[in-house]
Amino acid sequence: MEALLERITFNPKQCGGRPCVRGMRIRVSDVLDLLAAGLSMDQIVEEMPDLEVNDIKACLAYARRRIDHPSLAA
Repeated sequence: MEALLERITFNPKQCGGRPCVRGMRIRVSDVLDLLAAGLSMDQIVEEMPDLEVNDIKACLAYARRRIDHPSLAA
């Protein structure tokens, strides 16, 4: 899991500091949007040939980590 998460990068000068894949201008949110739209991992790689299947898995792992935090209700 940690090796996958290393594929997610942050650069305040790129994409507004949003998490991206391997320093490219492909945001994690872009990949998640494509998955939510029903594209398979293979279709996404076809659509964005700079991506690898492990990049998509890294986006999912990153998203899972982000939502697995308890929130304090007021």
